[in-house]
Amino acid sequence: MTEIDAKTDALVPAWLHLPDIAEMLDVQVTRVRQLVRDGQLIAVRRGENRALQVPAAFIDGDKVVKGLSGTLTLLRDDGYSDEEMLEWLFTPDPTLPGTPAQALSENRGTEVKRRAQALAV
Repeated sequence: MTEIDAKTDALVPAWLHLPDIAEMLDVQVTRVRQLVRDGQLIAVRRGENRALQVPAAFIDGDKVVKGLSGTLTLLRDDGYSDEEMLEWLFTPDPTLPGTPAQALSENRGTEVKRRAQALAV
C-alpha cells in the first residue's frame, strides 16, 4: 500500500474504497485486504482521509478482472513499484489500443501479459 503522485492519480479514471469492493465481491473487507497483501490488487492511500482505494477498473462486476493478478506478478517480478505498475496499466498505448487496464477488462489479457513480459528484456 503506497501513496501516489498527482500525475499517476490523474491517469486512473475512478477509484473504489475497500468496503465497496468487499460488497461487490460479496466478501468480508478483510478478504479484500488479503487480496492487496497477496499482490492481486493494488491499493493506494488517497483523498482527504488517506483511505485505501483500488482502481475501479480492477473490478469486473463481482470479481477481480481476469488476468490482473498475473500481470501484476509479472510487473512486480520486473521490479516495478505499485505506482509504476499503475502508471503502466493506465497509460494509453496506441498500439494496443487503449490502456493495458482497459485491454484486461476487455479480455485481451494475453497481449497485456506479453507486453509486460517484454518490459523485462
